[in-house]
Amino acid sequence: MPRHPPPEARNALEPGCSRCPALVESRTCISWGTLPVDDDGDPLLPEAADVVVVGEAPGAGDPDAETWNGGNHTGLAYTSRHSGRRVRSLFEALGYGDRTYYTNAVKCFPSDGEGSNREPTREELDNCRRHLETELAQVDPAVVVATGKHATETMLAFEGKTVEGFLDTVLDPVDCPSLGVTLLPILHPSYQEVWLSRLGYTPAEYRDAVAARLP
Repeated sequence: MPRHPPPEARNALEPGCSRCPALVESRTCISWGTLPVDDDGDPLLPEAADVVVVGEAPGAGDPDAETWNGGNHTGLAYTSRHSGRRVRSLFEALGYGDRTYYTNAVKCFPSDGEGSNREPTREELDNCRRHLETELAQVDPAVVVATGKHATETMLAFEGKTVEGFLDTVLDPVDCPSLGVTLLPILHPSYQEVWLSRLGYTPAEYRDAVAARLP
């Protein structure tokens, strides 16, 4: 079980951001990027991270959960019971527990109006990409790991590129010269079991393949 980050690990770049009216209406909290923490659980500076993990957007979360409520309620990226714990467990197992900065392409929960997620709009992704650019400048990582298609697309947009056949990009590093980073697309944790066998990986082989592509 990975350790849940403390509230102090929240890297709030623009408290009360209101760039996207629909997201302001649907969110509970802005799910800001989460700073790495030391062995005592104290937040470190952004540049202490070697890797940035980018997801799509926070889910609705569970306000009644004791912990791991999700970024929509904690204000901390990748703190949901399923995806958050799974991704953090992966990077802790790889030895990056205190060397990873977690964030999302869109920082607010995009509701479909019935309590579930919808895909962020192009305008929402564009608005929030400015926050992501600031985060990448703060951390200056060697590698950015994008979990899923939409996170990969928002990273490639910095380079004026698009995604054609996301599964073909998984674990295939992409040079991003405008950012000075290497992009590593991986499977979104919610769909990992569905696609791992189709890609020809066991869970252990997949973890080893991710490890081999990290600094």
